[in-house]
Amino acid sequence: MTDDNNSHQDNQDLIRIDNLYKWFPIKGGLFGKIIANVKAVDGVSLTVRKGETMGLVGESGSGKTTLARVLMRLTPVTKGRIFFEADEISSIKGGHLKPYRRKMQMVFQDPYASLDPRQTIRSALTEPMKIHHVAHSKQEANGAAEKLIETVGLNPDHLSRFPHEFSGGQRQRIAIARALAVNPHFLLLDEPTSSLDVSVQAQILNLLRKLQKDYNLTYLFISHNLSVIRHMCDRVAVMYLGRIVEIGSMKMIYENPKHPYTNALLSSVPNPDPQKRKELGVLEGDVPSPIDIPSGCRFRTRCEYATSKCSKDFPPLVEIEPGHWIECHYDINFKQKRELEATQTMPSSDGASGR
Repeated sequence: MTDDNNSHQDNQDLIRIDNLYKWFPIKGGLFGKIIANVKAVDGVSLTVRKGETMGLVGESGSGKTTLARVLMRLTPVTKGRIFFEADEISSIKGGHLKPYRRKMQMVFQDPYASLDPRQTIRSALTEPMKIHHVAHSKQEANGAAEKLIETVGLNPDHLSRFPHEFSGGQRQRIAIARALAVNPHFLLLDEPTSSLDVSVQAQILNLLRKLQKDYNLTYLFISHNLSVIRHMCDRVAVMYLGRIVEIGSMKMIYENPKHPYTNALLSSVPNPDPQKRKELGVLEGDVPSPIDIPSGCRFRTRCEYATSKCSKDFPPLVEIEPGHWIECHYDINFKQKRELEATQTMPSSDGASGR
């Protein structure tokens, strides 16, 4: 995205990521020289607007969680800039990050691993209030904790218990309550329902939607579940091998995908309607190693539309229609292609194929 676009969006962008890199060095030899780099995040630019839910989707190994950890400043930046509410936070360290820690909170994939097993739920909720001076007395903190635990659908009696005494869904509710304890502006949700049963997933997703409305929150929702992304998100960014390859509104991405990788991901989702079922698409091969990234377009080794240009030239991220960006040399109309294929396979009046 151009600087003009970014400057125009400053008033409505809560978070802006400019050309962000996170490389992990691999050392070898007698003197421990850097012999290669794991390019987990490799030049990502992204904005998250105030009040929206931005979805981030991609296969395992695409760099989603690394991007999340860098954004939250849990991992240092290799190169690039991160802005939060127009303040650059990519170079801030130590205690200077404390005000931003309060405004930016994260809900992790595994709530049991993210909660201290030796800490009661009351302590888990009141401790961040004291650290960030949200509550000025023990009585005020306890009152806020009771209100929070009820807000996420649990009982104040649960505050005296420990994490192991709860189910997975209940623990995730507690993790959400802990994130809300410091009155944040932004929540990063890293696969928050992937470890839960389907029925519990729906409850947690509905809770997150309600909390967003009640607390005026902004979400970055990371998932590999395309159905969940469709249910939750306003805009979607598709990530592949450390790069954002397509960005657009939920409707643009799901109804008119333009990048071959996005189309392959969508075609692999089963359709519950038996009248609309089709043979599932298959992504051939595995994600290449982030140590040895293919030349040119990094998706070309798995793309059925790849040409010699794809192996030579790196595709820029271009806007093909307002708000719809792709990192591809070709604007492929998958929607038209699918409609044509459906027409060709439609049975004729005598029962024979229409091919």
